[in-house]
Amino acid sequence: MNNIVEFKNVYKKYGNTDALKGIDIKIPKGKIVGLLGPNGSGKTTMIKIINGLLTTTEGEVLINGMKPGIETKKIVSYLPERTYLNDWMKVKDIIDFFKDFYKDFDEVKALQMLRTLDIDENRRLKTLSKGTKEKVQLILVMSRNADLYILDESIGGVDPATRNYILKTILNNYNENSTLLIATHLISEIENICDDVLVISDGQILLQGNVDEIREEKGKSIDILFREEFKCWGN
Repeated sequence: MNNIVEFKNVYKKYGNTDALKGIDIKIPKGKIVGLLGPNGSGKTTMIKIINGLLTTTEGEVLINGMKPGIETKKIVSYLPERTYLNDWMKVKDIIDFFKDFYKDFDEVKALQMLRTLDIDENRRLKTLSKGTKEKVQLILVMSRNADLYILDESIGGVDPATRNYILKTILNNYNENSTLLIATHLISEIENICDDVLVISDGQILLQGNVDEIREEKGKSIDILFREEFKCWGN
């Protein structure tokens, strides 16, 4: 099994709206993959299906050869677009919760990252800035020893310094045998760390392949290509 994720002719409808239209993709193990597309393109729908939070209308999805469910949740570490943590909780309480809930959670790694960032584990989330909350969530996700890490728009909505830290943390704590899927519309920020890209628009895959090969073939960066494709790209 060389692929960690496979979508086989996947469709997803919300009422009469087609969110995904015949998605066929394979995401190999041991790669950093950018899932790129404008807001509303279908990125989050794909991610929720991978995480078992949504089901397909048609088609099949496999995570390491298994259908999304209890077993696949054990090998997938997911950072959603919106926070799922309770503001009243202290950072150390959240660390304890993750340690109890996930067998692969590395408490030592999490505490080291908190100290490196000078984040007080006795602080309540509601007292932290948005950027610091983002860092705490990222630390939680990257402190698991997962086969697949999924970050949904995790670098959006924070200042450039925080964004740089997030990318640095991802690379420093990324297990090379694992796969990292980063969904974003901020292509220029992640292009240089990605091995492969998947570009989605209006529920369809426009392009998939190796970043260097696409650049060589097109003679342009991924960012420039899609600023041309989507005139308002990067907003």
